[in-house]
Amino acid sequence: MTATKAEITRILAEIDNGSSFLITSHESPDPDAVGSSLALANYLSGRGKDVTVYLSDPVPDNCSFLPMADQVYGEMPERDFDVCFVLDVGEFRRAGKAVTENKRIGRFINIDHHLGCENFGVCNLIDPRASATAALIHRIIKQAGDEVDYPTALCIYTAILSDTGSFHYSNSDPEAFAIAGEMVGKGVNAWDVNENLYESEPLQRIALLALALSDLTVSPSGEYASVTVTLDMYEKTGATAQDTDRFINYPRSIRGVQVALFFRQIEEGLFKVGFRSKGKVDVSAVSASFGGGGHHNAAGCTVKGTLAEVKALVFDRLEQMR
Repeated sequence: MTATKAEITRILAEIDNGSSFLITSHESPDPDAVGSSLALANYLSGRGKDVTVYLSDPVPDNCSFLPMADQVYGEMPERDFDVCFVLDVGEFRRAGKAVTENKRIGRFINIDHHLGCENFGVCNLIDPRASATAALIHRIIKQAGDEVDYPTALCIYTAILSDTGSFHYSNSDPEAFAIAGEMVGKGVNAWDVNENLYESEPLQRIALLALALSDLTVSPSGEYASVTVTLDMYEKTGATAQDTDRFINYPRSIRGVQVALFFRQIEEGLFKVGFRSKGKVDVSAVSASFGGGGHHNAAGCTVKGTLAEVKALVFDRLEQMR
């Protein structure tokens, strides 16, 4: 039995033996965080388990169509849980103190596909080769010998579609395509998912994108490019951080660019930096040099300073590590 299958066996034992389950993911949840959480929630609910999903930040508008999305808690319920599934966080701290310091949780189970993810659970199902955390949820269900119902299928398909960049990224492996095909066979309408994820944009998001693109910066080598969102841009447009999903894809699409960057201001003097690589550059190493983490092709960190200082520092670091 492979290590992954052995870990899933332990997870299934925890599911069999537990009755109350909390499911959570990282702050500013993306479609994989939401989709994998709701896929697991729908599956466990179908098995008659008591399930609560908690996310510290709201479900993005483009994921609101997913089954059980309207049942996600924004505040931690004051109650006991036998098990807490922590999905897609990379680092335990990203689950937030409401989870990490919660004394009413019995055991933690960690499910993730981030390279170098911490082993903080009694079970740690970690596979950096997996296209999405939702692919690992699919493995759990299949190893249990259970069928994937339609609500669960919709969540899994959405998560994998998003995390593979609509099957554009290098993580679009045979498993990702096989799972997607299976989910379509369960009744998932690919067009409906695409429309909800990508073609139902709120006006404030487009207004914010216009401002972000106005700060498009390309390095002298042409290999690195960035866009930026600052606090005043939110104020001008009425948009929020939730509206910035996929902004990084625009500099990434420029011919010759190997690494795209997204500078998002969190507060005065502090920026979150996202990296996306086309494969030539290991951005997880660049991110780690600033105390961050991630994958070879997708990573992030936070950097202190003014926008000009942060951009100069990050671009210089990329040049040094090329």
